[in-house]
Amino acid sequence: MSIERMISATAGVMILLSVLLTHYHHPNWLWLTVFIGANLLQSAFTGFCLAAWLFKKMGVKTEAQLAKGE
Repeated sequence: MSIERMISATAGVMILLSVLLTHYHHPNWLWLTVFIGANLLQSAFTGFCLAAWLFKKMGVKTEAQLAKGE
């Protein structure tokens, strides 16, 4: 799995988790959803994504690397 897909999957899981925690535990968990959205927005403008950096450190390859067969 590529970094790009892992980022999308991780963001989706975290958002769903925060919505469930907000509904079943406490409304303040909604702030986790806000934090995730803010990070997605800032990465669109700056190009920096902490999750991508962590996945790269873990050795996950990008779509381009996988296409080249690296």
